[in-house]
Amino acid sequence: MTTPATEKPPVPEREPTAPERTGLTRAEAERRLVRHGRNEVPPPRPTPLYSRVLAQLRDPLIMVLLGAVLLTIAIGDHPDAVVIGLVVVVNTTVGVAQEVRADRAVAALSALSAPQARVLRDGVPHEVPAAVVVPGDTLLLGEGDIVAADADLVEASALLLDESMLTGESEPVAKASGGSVSAGTVVVRGRGTAAATATGPASALGRIAALMDEGGHDPTPLQRRLASLGRVLAIVIVSLCVLFFALGLVRGLDIATMAVTAISLAVAAVPESLPAVVTLALALGARRMAARHALVRRLPAVETLGSVSVLATDKTGTLTEGRMVVQHVWTPAGTVDVSGTGYEPHGDLTRDRRPVAAEEARSVRELLTTAALCNDASLRPPRNESEAWTAVGDPMEAALLAAAARVACPDPAELRRLCPRYAEAPFDSVRKRMTTLHHLPDGNVLVCLKGAPEAVLDPAVLAEPPEALARAHRHAADLAAQGFRVLAVAALERLWQPLPATDAEHGLRLLGLVAISDPPKASAAATLSACRAAGITPVLITGDHPATARAIAVRTGLVEDGEPGEVLTGPELAASPDADVTGVRIFARTDPQQKVDIVHAWRARGVVTAMTGDGVNDGPALRQADIGVAMGARGTEVARQAADLVLTDDELGTVVTAVEEGRRVYDNIRRFLVYAMAGGAAEILVMLTGPLLGLPLPLRAGQILWINLLTHGLTGVAMGAEPVSPEAMRRPPRPPGQHILAAGVWQRLVVLAAVVTMLSLLAGTAARTMDLPWQSVLFLALLAAQLGVALGLRARLLTRANLFLPASVAGSAALAMAALHVPFLQSLLDTEPVGWSGVQLAAAAALAAFIAARLLRGAFRRKARS
Repeated sequence: MTTPATEKPPVPEREPTAPERTGLTRAEAERRLVRHGRNEVPPPRPTPLYSRVLAQLRDPLIMVLLGAVLLTIAIGDHPDAVVIGLVVVVNTTVGVAQEVRADRAVAALSALSAPQARVLRDGVPHEVPAAVVVPGDTLLLGEGDIVAADADLVEASALLLDESMLTGESEPVAKASGGSVSAGTVVVRGRGTAAATATGPASALGRIAALMDEGGHDPTPLQRRLASLGRVLAIVIVSLCVLFFALGLVRGLDIATMAVTAISLAVAAVPESLPAVVTLALALGARRMAARHALVRRLPAVETLGSVSVLATDKTGTLTEGRMVVQHVWTPAGTVDVSGTGYEPHGDLTRDRRPVAAEEARSVRELLTTAALCNDASLRPPRNESEAWTAVGDPMEAALLAAAARVACPDPAELRRLCPRYAEAPFDSVRKRMTTLHHLPDGNVLVCLKGAPEAVLDPAVLAEPPEALARAHRHAADLAAQGFRVLAVAALERLWQPLPATDAEHGLRLLGLVAISDPPKASAAATLSACRAAGITPVLITGDHPATARAIAVRTGLVEDGEPGEVLTGPELAASPDADVTGVRIFARTDPQQKVDIVHAWRARGVVTAMTGDGVNDGPALRQADIGVAMGARGTEVARQAADLVLTDDELGTVVTAVEEGRRVYDNIRRFLVYAMAGGAAEILVMLTGPLLGLPLPLRAGQILWINLLTHGLTGVAMGAEPVSPEAMRRPPRPPGQHILAAGVWQRLVVLAAVVTMLSLLAGTAARTMDLPWQSVLFLALLAAQLGVALGLRARLLTRANLFLPASVAGSAALAMAALHVPFLQSLLDTEPVGWSGVQLAAAAALAAFIAARLLRGAFRRKARS
């Protein structure tokens, strides 16, 4: 499971720190900017247009088509050369246009990780673009700021940082003077002053981004399968046409006539519409996915999604809401649930989905009111109907405030006005608790305290009997084991005394415990269930705590409660780098390189792997996965640039929709191959076996090319727009090594080729017996039988989802009749009217081919189900 070591960018010589009170001078900052460069992660080099075009033209099937263009020009068939050339041009244009459009859309989503920064320059605070921050700058950090560079903290006051975009850890991290902060992290509480030590590629954000340079995109499963098919087709078609040419010479036919006919047969046997069908199917898939909030950055990625066998998902913001919520409250009267979504001030108190008793609700409200007072966060209502409630401050405190607004005090601001705070002892990593003192309307003082259970459930703090404290400790341990962050809350009303807050931390009354977590999204369980139904194995990879990771896995149904569900941590991976991890479903405490290693391990076993993520720490793994899926709204620029698919709604369920679209695309391509190759094979078989039945030259070169144009043209392309099969998401993903003609495709192809050949020759021989123009009847019957197959292969026979297919079949049939009656086409194709009897023979061939295709499709579906 090891991967080559990543070459990290050189760390520049450390610049001397600026004087703390004055910062750098403007001239010194400009000098350092020239030396170290802009504070940006180097963007990926733009792909030149010619490179995009050449990448499209290197497709083996396109190369076969280019060869067909040369052959048709050689035999003077310029109309067909133009048609095939047009297919190549359209295919290339659509592929390039989709890539360019996706890149522009991602650029529109993009924003700098730290667009502005506050620095001290010449002794004066300045707000400058984050891109011009240099090593040695003095950064001024406040609530809501994004840290612009790696830096050492000079001062820190109650400083709390959200590092989830770098580490995946959902809980904020307290920082103290002498510590360090990383670029891209967010200040959620407190303030600080820091000296910048590394910027741009040398920062933590830049070093993680550098991991993405280890490799480009490998060919997708479909590209590999079509490349293999193109090589096989070229060999088989050339061999059969040489055989046909040789047999014609043996029978004494004209060399020039046989050469032209053999080349025409070769052109007809090539499914030249296949690249157009593939491109149309992929482009329509990309358009449908965009309408359902999934932006495709590389067109072939649409089909690859249908092959996904493992979905490796991040936790924070992907399976979970990405914000802390109070879910349970324990008081000595019992445990209740708090309902509600996000920070909205709407919810209820329930137990087993029933309202709780008034007395118990009163004790919960008292606890949450205390928590709302001992709190520095604030809630912000939405500015319009499309926005949600947001919060400013520590996410844990915001969760407490939202819970209080739901069931205790609808207006926390009014509560704070009635009970103003006059003293406090802020939370820090040593005390692990926060205490505030408030004036009450009656003149007394309310002491409010909250903190970690081990810091609050202390006889020196609480005036509670030992058995009550022991009971509270047991409940706290149980909640922590379930993956919750637990806080204890206490309070006491006292007479006013001029004491500091820390001196009031004794003799308090325990109000209870609060269980806070980043809850699973409402759609997460259903999404993972849909993945399993489709044969996709979901895997959780997070930087969070193992207990939290397992709790989320159980609550979302990723593993069953009571199931062993091994959790493998980053340190364990580091200790055993060669361990087989492909049987593990939960990974915790992982760093960016370990995420890459896990993805490599799955891919080394031939498993098509999709990786979702939103943070900088997810970028390298997104790039290395077969399909990288980034969150568009809350995702970082690094994640979006690394991904093949960007979810603009940040919903994991959109990935399942995308997988369904990928399977639809692949089914349509295989359906077209059955249709087109069966028709091409039938044309060759008719030409080879017709002479044995007394039909010396069954079809002329122009007739072959006209059949090819009508069947492989609009009708073939229309098959790429067929709707998804009803059973697409009830079957497992196809094995990555499976040939595109496997799983019954080649058997159906052979049977249908034989049926179309037999029906066409029967119509031709019957016409000769009836003294009809047999060659024209054979021409019409061969074309009609192929059109019957096109309709018979539909997954949904009576559907309005793709009216383009029956319309194109009708149009092709009309053009076939025109070839028999329009003088110009009669002369060009050497045809003549066949009369009503000839039309009946062709219609019978079409109906019989339709029935055969339906029966064959049903038989193979029953076999697949069994």
